[in-house]
Amino acid sequence: MKAKSQAEQDEMRPEYDFDYSTAVRGKYYRRLLEEGANVAVLDPDIAIAFRDSAAVNEALRSLLKISEATQRLTAHSGAPTLRFSDVP
Repeated sequence: MKAKSQAEQDEMRPEYDFDYSTAVRGKYYRRLLEEGANVAVLDPDIAIAFRDSAAVNEALRSLLKISEATQRLTAHSGAPTLRFSDVP
């Protein structure tokens, strides 16, 4: 087996040499929370059912519409109801 030369082993440009010992975990976490980032992590079994974020949004909108219809059927008279169309 031939030994690799130094040139073959180190093909990375110097600007890509990052020292991970100085990395900070969760550096932007607080800023994302303050700015209102809205990230939801799906469990693997649920993620299999949805091909992308548009599919998740479509399913959630359908669920909201169903719950709105059900809420109207079961709401007490005179009680205000929150409708999906009222949510920005």
